[in-house]
Amino acid sequence: MKKTIFYILSSLLFLLPALMLAVKSFTPVWKWGEPLSFEWTLRGWEVFLMDPRIYEALFVSILIALAVTFLNLMVGFLTGKALSHSVFKGKGLLETFLLLPLFIPTMAAALGLHITMIRLGLANQWLGVVIVHLVPTIPYTIKVMKAGYDRVGSGMIQQAKVLGGSPFHVFRSVELPLLMPSVRSAVFLTVTISMSQYVLTAVIGGGNVITLPIIYYPFLQSVNDTVMAAFSIAFAMLPVIAVAAVELLSKILTYKGTFVNRGVT
Repeated sequence: MKKTIFYILSSLLFLLPALMLAVKSFTPVWKWGEPLSFEWTLRGWEVFLMDPRIYEALFVSILIALAVTFLNLMVGFLTGKALSHSVFKGKGLLETFLLLPLFIPTMAAALGLHITMIRLGLANQWLGVVIVHLVPTIPYTIKVMKAGYDRVGSGMIQQAKVLGGSPFHVFRSVELPLLMPSVRSAVFLTVTISMSQYVLTAVIGGGNVITLPIIYYPFLQSVNDTVMAAFSIAFAMLPVIAVAAVELLSKILTYKGTFVNRGVT
């Protein structure tokens, strides 16, 4: 009964809106008072795909998102494990300090970081945008990975080390398979947040770094919701593709003979 209710609510809250958005991307604009019609059109996708900047923006957005995700996972694994499996004075204060970037207004952070990027020579470059995108994403990744290490515990990791496993072998055969739910969540959040950054990208990129939000947000003032639906679907697919890529990469990195793959718990 609970599963049935869950599937019904999931369909109503997630699948149905996505389906309506997909249909809207292929139907013309409907104005109030006009009779409903189900004529099909490709204009929304034509406007999206025929924009000469869209392919460059898509490549730059994916490049930045991948770089931000990689750095997030590196920091998330190390910091999450340290916060979960270590006990030291001031641990709670450190966790609170790591979450402070989430409470800073975006515009204030952008202006402050812009001055720093100018001094470092990283303003108006994609690398500077990557570094800036770490500010709103790393706190979430650290929190998610810490929760993952809390769930896994330190017993199995310590046992693998006692049995002679090297740190890299232990990571591939024990930690990574058990932490995959947390990794999926962290990747999805990171890609979604990075892809949606407009203010940070516009300020730090200075107009030289063109990402999808730079092209997408001006269309918010457009009354053509067919074009908006096409843009929205393209935006929504990118985090899904990123999670699928991480899933494939995890299959390559993890050993086929791990206890997780053998079904031993």
